[in-house]
Amino acid sequence: MTLDETLLSILVCPADRGPLLYVDGCLYNPRLKRKYRIDDGIPVLLVDEAVTVDDDEHRRLVAAAES
Repeated sequence: MTLDETLLSILVCPADRGPLLYVDGCLYNPRLKRKYRIDDGIPVLLVDEAVTVDDDEHRRLVAAAES
C-alpha cells in the first residue's frame, strides 16, 4: 500500500509540525524518532499512539527512506 503523494506532501507530525517520511508502511518523524501507523490507508497521527524507536531502528528507517 502507498499513500497519495499529494496527501503525503501536506501531512505533518502533530508533535513538531515537521514533515514525515513514508517508509515501511508507516509515517516516520526522524527528528523525534517517532513512528505513526497507518490503518486501512488512514494515517493515525495521534501523539499518544506514536511509537518511539531506538537508535538502530532510526538508522534503518532513515536508510530505507533514502533508498
